[in-house]
Amino acid sequence: MKKLRVLAGALASAVPALALAGYDVNIPAPKTPISLQIYGLHMEIMYVCLAIFVVVFGVMFYSLFAHRKSRGAVAAHFHENTTVEVIWTLIPFLILAVIAFPATKTVLAMKDASNPDMTIKVTAYQWKWQYDYLNDGLKLYATLSTPREQIGAPDAHGKVTNEHYLLETDNNVVVPVGKKIRLLITANDVIHGWYVPQLGVNQYGIPGFIKDAWFQANEPGVYRGQCSQICGKEHGYMPIVVEAKSAEDYAAWVKEQKAKQAADAAPAEKVSLADPVVR
Repeated sequence: MKKLRVLAGALASAVPALALAGYDVNIPAPKTPISLQIYGLHMEIMYVCLAIFVVVFGVMFYSLFAHRKSRGAVAAHFHENTTVEVIWTLIPFLILAVIAFPATKTVLAMKDASNPDMTIKVTAYQWKWQYDYLNDGLKLYATLSTPREQIGAPDAHGKVTNEHYLLETDNNVVVPVGKKIRLLITANDVIHGWYVPQLGVNQYGIPGFIKDAWFQANEPGVYRGQCSQICGKEHGYMPIVVEAKSAEDYAAWVKEQKAKQAADAAPAEKVSLADPVVR
C-alpha cells in the first residue's frame, strides 16, 4: 500500500511537468506555394492512414468480440477465395493511386526551377555556407553565430540563453518577397543538405554535381533551417537563415553589401618608398 502511495505521488508530481512540456509534432507552418502543397499532402495522407487504422482495427476488434469461441463461433476459411483476394488487392491499389496523383503533382512542381527571377549558387563546406548572388554580383559566407561558450552550457533555469540557439548565422540569405528564387546547390568537400522546412526546400549538395531547387517567399519574415545530411563533427552547427524583405528593402540591402564588399576589397594604403623605415 505504501508503495502505491509513493507511486501515485510521483505520478502526481510528474503530471504538471508533462502538461507544461510543449513540443510540436507537426511540420512547421508553410510559407511558400511548394511548402503549402507539401503540408496539404502530408495532412491528406495522415487522414487516409487514420481512416485505414479506424476501419482495420474496428473490424478486428468487432470480430474478436462478436465471433469469440465462448459464443460458439467457428473460424471461417478464405483459402483460395478469389473474390476476397481481389478485394484486398484492389482497395490498396486504389488508395495508392489516389495518393500518387497529388504526390506526383507536388514533386513535379518542386523540380520546376525554370524561369526564376534570380539565382543564388549555394556551396557547402565543413562547416559553413557560401552564397553567390549571380544576378547581383554578391558573395557572402554564413557561419554559426551562437557564441561557442554557450554551446552545451544552459543557464541556471535549464534554458539556453539565445532564443534561436544554434539557428542563427552571421550572414543571412536575404531575398525579395514574391520572387522565384532558384538555388544551384553543390558542395566543396562532403555531401551536405540545404534544408529550410517552411520554404519547402531540402536538397543535397554533392561535390562535383549541381542540384537545383527553388522557393518563393510570399511573406516577409525570417525562416530557419539546418544542414540535413550528416557531414562531420560540426554537422549540427550549420544553420541556414533566410530573410525575406520587400523589394525596396532588398535593393537597399544589395547596395549596402556591395559598398561593404568594395571597402573590404580596397587595397591597403601603400607605404611610400620615401618614408623612413623604422628598424
